[in-house]
Amino acid sequence: MRTGSLKVIAGVFCLFVLLLSTGEGAVVAEVPVRGVVTMIDLGARKCIPCKMMAPILVKLEREYAGRAAIVFLDVWEDRGPAYRFGIRTIPTQIFFDKKGTEVYRHEGFLSEEAIVRQLKIMGVK
Repeated sequence: MRTGSLKVIAGVFCLFVLLLSTGEGAVVAEVPVRGVVTMIDLGARKCIPCKMMAPILVKLEREYAGRAAIVFLDVWEDRGPAYRFGIRTIPTQIFFDKKGTEVYRHEGFLSEEAIVRQLKIMGVK
């Protein structure tokens, strides 16, 4: 499968996405999102800690609309992102700066407070 195809497939499985222009949860085909701080949560809809994070991601999606991208990728439905990002366990959260460089990685449940703190460290207000 081509790299471009994997990016499109990964985008199809995005549950929670903040877009710079709309913030309406449209699907993004490329992660990290170019030109904006991005947090990718790689997990599975059926994973217990991932289910616990889902409402947090929805809330942050709304709060950070236009300022940061929050993306959920289900790696049980599409293993491509797990391979691409070298995932060892789920959930895993990866934070990217505006240039798309990985800045921080966390494995396991990550609280709303910890996500907000990392976004602030990265300059997102």
